[in-house]
This record gives sequence, C-alpha cells and structure tokens, in this order.
Amino acid sequence: MKTLCDIYRSPRKEEMYLYVDKREGTRRVPENLLQLFGRPQHVTTLLVTPEKKLARADVNKVLSEIRERGYYLQMPPLAESEMGAIAAKNSKLQR
Repeated sequence: MKTLCDIYRSPRKEEMYLYVDKREGTRRVPENLLQLFGRPQHVTTLLVTPEKKLARADVNKVLSEIRERGYYLQMPPLAESEMGAIAAKNSKLQR
C-alpha cells in the first residue's frame, strides 16, 4: 500500500508531526487532538510506501494508522534527561 501524505508540524510542540492522507486532510483527526496540536503547519507532501525509510517512524505503523484512524501522530523524541529519569524510576520499581 502507498499513500500520498501531507505532513504537518505542531506550532506548540517542537518535533511533533501529524501525517494524514492528502485526499482526506485533517478531517478524521479528532478535534481535541487538533486543539492540543495547534493549527497544523504544512511541512511537505510525501509518497509513503512500505519500502520508504522514515527518520523517526516505522513506515508500516504510519501507513496502518493513517488507514485505520485517518492520521499518524509522531511525538517528539525524549530528551536525554527525560530518558535518564525514566530509567532511574524503572530501576527503583524493579528492586
């Protein structure tokens, strides 16, 4: 399966992106998500295929979620300090 996607960035959260089918736009994205995301700012249009490599997302998950939900939300990566805090918390829980 291949999909022509519009990719939008969030004006509210750095490195948060929304992938949608170009034909549908954001009409299937829940209103409460759009409110949290902010007014979507178009970044690019991209043909996404199973063979395509994406920098920070699994292409099969992107295609599947667009097909099922109408969108894929790419969250920002965890900052190094956040990752350290999570690791420390998990370490304490395992003791």
